[in-house]
Amino acid sequence: MSLERQVKAKIASKRNPQQDNEAQEWIEKVLGAKFPAGELYEDVLKDGTVLCQLINKLAPGSVSKINTTGGQFKMMENINNFQAAIKKYGVADVDVFQTVDLWEAKDIATVTNTIFALGRTTYRHPEWSGPYLGPKPAEENKRDFTEEQLRAGESIVGLQAGSNKGATQAGQNIGAGRKIIIGK
Repeated sequence: MSLERQVKAKIASKRNPQQDNEAQEWIEKVLGAKFPAGELYEDVLKDGTVLCQLINKLAPGSVSKINTTGGQFKMMENINNFQAAIKKYGVADVDVFQTVDLWEAKDIATVTNTIFALGRTTYRHPEWSGPYLGPKPAEENKRDFTEEQLRAGESIVGLQAGSNKGATQAGQNIGAGRKIIIGK
């Protein structure tokens, strides 16, 4: 099996059809419109128009111009505009797919992960009252300790430090050369 086939197989194995369905259902709920019947999830998303409509629904005016006609560069521009808009919305750079992942269908699992990241980010926007996608992100649990409590912790040996009960490395010969004896 060639290396290229192995890479494609590995990328394809990351894809989870259930997550694709969840992402599609969320997009449909947010937009209030179903994907065209019989079309594949990635084909509907490919030109970026649905994605731009999605971010505009979450944050109106995020993408000022959505290209509906034109060549592949105009459609790829939609994807780039979507990516820039979701970064401004609060999605971390590491969660944003590369344009070729969608345009050339190289890694649709990453595209779905980006949509999930966008869905999680909506929790941080109180102005959004529509449906959410994925688990709610954890909130900060800041704690304030008194100086006395901090000092009390300094005298305790943590369990991570462990106890060696007098064990040493004596006799282990670490670093000693190996003797190779060639038979007679």
